[in-house]
Amino acid sequence: MDFASIGGIALALIGILAGMMVEGGSIAQITQPTAAMIVIGGTVGAVMLQFPMNIFLAALKAALKVFLHKGSNGEATLAQIVTFANKARRSGIVSLDADLPSVSDPFLRQALMLAVDGTEPAEVRKIMQLELDNKSEIEEKIPAVFEAAGGYSPTVGIIGAVLGLIQVMKNLSNIDEVGRGIAVAFVATIYGVAMANLICLPAAGKLKFRHREEQMIKEMMLEGVISILEGMNPRMIETKLRTYLFESHPPKSGKATEARA
Repeated sequence: MDFASIGGIALALIGILAGMMVEGGSIAQITQPTAAMIVIGGTVGAVMLQFPMNIFLAALKAALKVFLHKGSNGEATLAQIVTFANKARRSGIVSLDADLPSVSDPFLRQALMLAVDGTEPAEVRKIMQLELDNKSEIEEKIPAVFEAAGGYSPTVGIIGAVLGLIQVMKNLSNIDEVGRGIAVAFVATIYGVAMANLICLPAAGKLKFRHREEQMIKEMMLEGVISILEGMNPRMIETKLRTYLFESHPPKSGKATEARA
C-alpha cells in the first residue's frame, strides 16, 4: 500500500473541505450528482475516444498501482543475481539451467535462458533491449491516459457550468430552479478542476515514476546477466548493479553478501 498516495489525497481533500467550512460553507453545497455526472461522464467519454479500448482498460487496472504498490523488489533481485553469478563462476553458466523454473520474473528468466543456451553477450543485450524498449513504449501510454483526463476534465467542467447557466436563464421566474442551476454551474467547474489537479495529473506522475522504477530493475537484470556471461567477479557485479536501485544503500540484512558465501 502506498501511504504517500493515500495520505496525499486525504490531506488535499481535508485541507480544501476544512477551509471551505471555516468560511461558513458545508459539504452539502458541493454535493451535486448532476455536476459529477457531467464531469466524469464527459471526461471518460473523451478519453475513450482518444485511446484504444485496450489502453484505456490497462490504465484503469494500472490505477491500482497508485494506491496499492508493494514497493520495489530490487534488493531481492540483486541478491538472486549475485547467487547466480557465484554458481556460474563455480559450475559454469550451463548450471543455471536448473534454476530457470524458480525465476519468477519473465524478463530475467528469458535473459538467463538465452545465456544458458550459449548466446553471445552482445546478442543477449540486443534481443532483451529490444523487448524492453517495445514494452516500455506500450507502458508509457498508460500515464498519458491520465494526463489526457487531466486536460479534458476542467473543460468538461466549464461545459457543465454553461449547461447550469442555461437552466438558470430558462427559469428566471422560478427562484428555486435558479438556485439549483447556479449550484450545478459552479460545482461542475470545481469538480473538473479538482479531478484534474487532485487525481488525474498526480496519478499520471506517480505511474511514470513506477514505470521508470520497474524499467530500472529490468535494466539491472539485463546488465547482471551480461556481466555473468562475461565472467565478472560477483563482488563487482553487486557493486555495479546496486547503482540501478532507487534505494541505493547496503542491504540491511546482508542478503546479497550472504549470497556470495
